[in-house]
Amino acid sequence: MNRLNVTLLFLIALAVCMSLLAGRVWLPPSAIASAWHAPDSLAGLIVLDVRAPRTVLALLVGAVLGLSGAVLQGYTRNPLAEPALLGVSTGAALGAVIAIYFGLAAASAVAGPVMGMAGALAACALTFTLGGGGGTVALVLAGAAVSSLTAAGIALALNFAPNPYAAYEIMSWLLGSIADKSWPQVWLVLPFAVVGAALLAVTGRALDALTLGEAQAASLGIDVRRLAMLVVAGTALSVGALTAVTGAIGFIGLVAPHLVRPFAGHQPRRVLLPAMLSGALLLLCADIAARLVHTNPELKLGVFTSLLGTPFFFWLVVRIRKVAP
Repeated sequence: MNRLNVTLLFLIALAVCMSLLAGRVWLPPSAIASAWHAPDSLAGLIVLDVRAPRTVLALLVGAVLGLSGAVLQGYTRNPLAEPALLGVSTGAALGAVIAIYFGLAAASAVAGPVMGMAGALAACALTFTLGGGGGTVALVLAGAAVSSLTAAGIALALNFAPNPYAAYEIMSWLLGSIADKSWPQVWLVLPFAVVGAALLAVTGRALDALTLGEAQAASLGIDVRRLAMLVVAGTALSVGALTAVTGAIGFIGLVAPHLVRPFAGHQPRRVLLPAMLSGALLLLCADIAARLVHTNPELKLGVFTSLLGTPFFFWLVVRIRKVAP
């Protein structure tokens, strides 16, 4: 394990400790140790039942978004690619909104993640069907079209919401948040996140070959169609399931790979693990910061990451324009 990954793991450990202690009620460092010995105490309930699942979910979501962003940037050879840009996040959001709209999410805890994965898989497959074979520009345009289509579906659900409470629930969920999440929700999405991340992680060698072009990658023994299936299935499983629980959280998949690329190198395989770790660190730090901003109600995490990520997006576009031939 290189120095970059060790440094990121150390920073994640510090952020985890801070996440367990920080909030409206600050706890002393000794509360973490005492929570394990007295789980029924007030400190134990706050640490183990409130902040621990929130921390684990932040790490899961950030890691999946960072990894999927790095894989999509390597696959499309587009530095602006991320799950939201290719319609995956909005597709998952539409699936989850449908589950909320028809009451499926209230009837079954599994309905939301399953519908989210179905929506992400459908959106991702449609994007690659429309834009595949036409180069990165066609793929990004197809992603934008699919994102617009799914966003229109979400707007339709809001427009025809059966009552104001359903509209408020959908709107609150769309803002993205990991607050008030519990261990059952973490255990529910964990298998999908792990399987999806594993599918994405095995694409490293193929992504390296793809930098030479599809024809050259095929001549090196890379099955390009299988690679596309791994990217679609891995992104849909992991991002779809987590988005169905947390709502739409943007920009982490875009920012995380770019932050580590100068240190890890521009070989796609070398970026995957650091991007995953940096995504987990970024989202956990953003969640801690959102908790420390005293607003009522609490600032939604999706709003906070958008506020932080938009300036980075602008900077990235300007930088690409400067280095473009």
